[in-house]
Amino acid sequence: MSVFVLVSGPFTDGQIWSEVVGRLRESGAQAHPVSLSRQPEADLETHIEDVVRLIDSLDLSDSPEPPGEVVLVGHDYAVHPVLGAADRRPEQVARVVHLDAGMPQDGDTALTLVPDPSVHELLRANGDTRPVPPPEPAQWQRWGSTEGLSVQHLDLLSRSAAPQPARTLTRPLRLTGAAAAVPTTGILCTAGGTTVELVEALVRTGPPHLRKLADPRVGFFELATGHWPMLSCPDELAGTLLRAAADEGRRLTVPEARSSYARPFLLDAPERPRVRDGRVDLHLPETEAGEAGAAEEAQESWPAVLFVHGGPVPADLVPAPRDSPFYLGYARYTASLGAVGAVVEHRLHGLTDYARAADDVAEAVGLLRADPRVDADRIALWIFSGAGLLAADWITAPPPWLRCLALTYPILAPLPGWGAVGPRFDPVGALRAAAGTLPPVVLTRAGLETPQIAATVGDFVTAAQETNAPVEIIDVPHGRHGFETDEPTDASREAVSRAVRTVLARLARPS
Repeated sequence: MSVFVLVSGPFTDGQIWSEVVGRLRESGAQAHPVSLSRQPEADLETHIEDVVRLIDSLDLSDSPEPPGEVVLVGHDYAVHPVLGAADRRPEQVARVVHLDAGMPQDGDTALTLVPDPSVHELLRANGDTRPVPPPEPAQWQRWGSTEGLSVQHLDLLSRSAAPQPARTLTRPLRLTGAAAAVPTTGILCTAGGTTVELVEALVRTGPPHLRKLADPRVGFFELATGHWPMLSCPDELAGTLLRAAADEGRRLTVPEARSSYARPFLLDAPERPRVRDGRVDLHLPETEAGEAGAAEEAQESWPAVLFVHGGPVPADLVPAPRDSPFYLGYARYTASLGAVGAVVEHRLHGLTDYARAADDVAEAVGLLRADPRVDADRIALWIFSGAGLLAADWITAPPPWLRCLALTYPILAPLPGWGAVGPRFDPVGALRAAAGTLPPVVLTRAGLETPQIAATVGDFVTAAQETNAPVEIIDVPHGRHGFETDEPTDASREAVSRAVRTVLARLARPS
């Protein structure tokens, strides 16, 4: 017999689970909804203690029935107290279910995953002493997709909602690793844009820490609904929870291979002298005399390409992007063709970090242009993957020295549920509103891109056609997101070589 402990997201309480609880109990399972403490001074530790207290109350040792397996279900924010409770009672927890929730690590705060930008503004203005007021009926969509919810559902959410204690969002989650071996299940609500296919792509091409999602103890389900399935499809959710408890669910089919941060670059890219200046690494070409780095003496300056790594990535990622073979390869290959290949180490660690990352890129550009070995009037920006949203600033107000903007399998509009990013970082919208002259854009597309990302690229191409923007497209028909990290093919090598040479051609001095 499974014993489900159900913990809901911000503002809500145990009442939100009423229909799911009924279905689970009808099936013979136990179901215990948790109402987290709502006093203004409550913090994340308070909520962890709420869940631990409920777990401790489930002592069935005196029952004639064998004790049930406890399944902790954390929806949205609640996965933080659920993980904290599992860390404190690992021997009593059979499974943790992430219900349309993130994958927080030790030291993470729930605020980093809050999609409503007004909450971030409120906490910046007031600190974390005042509770966050609950949304009005029309505002719930800021917290997740409301697909499947009726007007009555939204009214119910608002009527029963209570302010969220601010410190539950701002205090870091502390985990000892005691529950690392507890099996987990992810239930993805696809109306918000997250699918198993997208998660699989991130695991295949993203930072190494995501590869734990390919562990056979991790299963996944999809629900074709919005962010509150306990209201929009309680029968289906209850059935999915029962299947999760039975260790069903799709396992990720990610090949056992080194991550993109460990694979060699797919083109021959001999090592070049590297100069580190703050957040920027410069990889230098050879001078005519055959010695790199002597451009000042030779009165020579080179054009430069600044590579902007994808994200979000963890702050403690090892190796750091600029030290990974992937970005070292791009920079060295660029240097081998006669331009400075530079890589910026920006701080895009979460969805709320785009403004900080944009500042890091702007600072890196300033350092690059100030270097005497660089021709300050011949600069290209090359942006990858989730950092694609950073292109919006350069599309909105392109400086005259920006000779080319390169984008490789980029995200070019905030994905569903990415409300925390804010309207500033929307390259599609920026392109439609751009008043200035856009520099040439070199766009590399992956033919097997995930649908959510491909849709943003398609919208960008449509906007470019409507505005006559100069976009050159390089297609990799059989390539996936991060295709450089797959086994190299002639097509993938040719696509990367062509993209680099196309960008450098835009940096050439007029004849």
